[in-house]
Formats: sequence, structure tokens, C-alpha cells
Amino acid sequence: MCIALPGKLLEIDVTGLIGKVDFQGNIISVMLGAVDATPGDYVLVHAGCAIEVVEQDVAQDLMSLFSELEEAYAGDEKRSADDDPEGGRESLFPLFQGGDPS
Repeated sequence: MCIALPGKLLEIDVTGLIGKVDFQGNIISVMLGAVDATPGDYVLVHAGCAIEVVEQDVAQDLMSLFSELEEAYAGDEKRSADDDPEGGRESLFPLFQGGDPS
């Protein structure tokens, strides 16, 4: 399954090929070769590449959806940890949690 995450484009380097994108406070370098974006635009990013420019309301809706999924996943993780204290899962969307995306 492939997931593209929305983020706000903050700046573009002098080549126009790499930009800094804000994923709810986490700033990541992203390849911009497939989109015509300007700082302030919201972009969908997959595998380190911006693949589409989206409207702000669409980006906000997607971020809200991912947050809801994260909350549901965290509840499931707690139930799993109660059943198996040695088990556990990593964050589903670490970019939205301030975690390491790797």
C-alpha cells in the first residue's frame, strides 16, 4: 500500500528541485521535480517526492484523517500491549507525531 502525506511547502532551493516541507512541525527535504509548486502550497509527498499540489482544505482534511487513524491505532496498540507486554508497534505516521520518519 502506498500513502502520500500532505505538508506545507516552506521554501525551494536555488535549483527549484528540492524544497523544505512542513509536516506538522517536522521539516523534511522533498524532491519537487514532478510538481509546479511555490512556497505556501500544500503538496502530497510519497517516498520523498512531491507528487501533487493540493488545496489547503484538502490537506487539512487529510491531516485530520491521519490523526484519527493514529488515535485509533494507538488504542489498538494499547490493547495489544496489555495482551502482550513484550510486543508493541511503532507509530503509524511518525511525521505527524514528531518522530523519526526512518
